[in-house]
Amino acid sequence: MSLNTLADEIGTSAKGEAKKVKSAAKKEAKAIQKEAQGQVDEYHADVMARSDRSSQQLSVETVAAARQANQQRLLVARREELDATWNQVLEAVNSAKFKGRAEMLKALVGEAKDAGTEGMTLRPVSKDRKALEQAAKSLDFGDDIEGVGGFVLESKDGSVLMDYRFEGRLRTAWENSLGNVSTVLFGE
Repeated sequence: MSLNTLADEIGTSAKGEAKKVKSAAKKEAKAIQKEAQGQVDEYHADVMARSDRSSQQLSVETVAAARQANQQRLLVARREELDATWNQVLEAVNSAKFKGRAEMLKALVGEAKDAGTEGMTLRPVSKDRKALEQAAKSLDFGDDIEGVGGFVLESKDGSVLMDYRFEGRLRTAWENSLGNVSTVLFGE
């Protein structure tokens, strides 16, 4: 065998070997690429799933926050309406032209005479002094007090004070009928 033939055989054998290595490398590269693509797809799916969960959670939280804000605004609006209604009631009762004022004062004087003890001083709200002086002639009168109407009975030593002012009675009536007031105002 000649040297050329041997060199050709070695060259052919090397080319064949190179082809096999190249083919194996291509196969391995495709396998690596396929595995990498699988990992990328898995990572992508995981990221998308987390993103969807986060998006859904954010949506739920946003809706809940909006509902809570709306409920709070509704409660504030209702509170303002109830306060305005209370102020209108106070204004109406505070008016000297309030119908039935004299009769209410007479009824309160009768109640006070039954509950009070002898020697107590009647301290009227200034706007009701004249009507009370006519209705309670047997009682001693003291200085005026603040209020929308009515009076207080006070013992000589100041240790007992019985409150017959309108605002206290109104507050009790308001609290007892707040459910009905809310139904009328808000339809609940």
